[in-house]
Amino acid sequence: MTGVPQRDGRPWRRLIEVYHALLSHLLVVSVAILVIPVSLQIFSRFTSLIPHYIWTEEMARFLFIWTIMIGAMIGVRERTHFEVDLLGRLRPKAEAVVRLIVAVAMMAFALVFVWSGVEFTRFAWNRISELAELPLWLIHIAWPITGVTAVLFIVEQAHDSLRVLFGKAS
Repeated sequence: MTGVPQRDGRPWRRLIEVYHALLSHLLVVSVAILVIPVSLQIFSRFTSLIPHYIWTEEMARFLFIWTIMIGAMIGVRERTHFEVDLLGRLRPKAEAVVRLIVAVAMMAFALVFVWSGVEFTRFAWNRISELAELPLWLIHIAWPITGVTAVLFIVEQAHDSLRVLFGKAS
């Protein structure tokens, strides 16, 4: 079994693949955009060519949070986040059992992200950031989105593991 599930003609699988590709592109864009406020910070601190921008620190932090969360979402799908291979090579059915156990543990964490993330976002709903004056819910909503996305990817992986376990994998 590989990290990313195999291509499948089912519509729900294709939708997940498109979502994964979108997240991958968003990650590239977020890192590229993150370079701008960080560069402005560096130049404003060590040169007098541009004024000291305070909002750049806040923007960099917000972009960094989103970059981390998008990376975590991608990592869950590609089985490179929250999963450690300690047992070496196993037979396919034994590996499927181990992956199902891991999926249950990861699902617990993902549901905590969803539940706590919704509360976290509610807390920030009518607040704005001090420097950039951005609505804080735009930052806080990254947690429940990450949780929901992780649930989606974990269900997909559990489906694949169950198919292997019951001998229905193609």
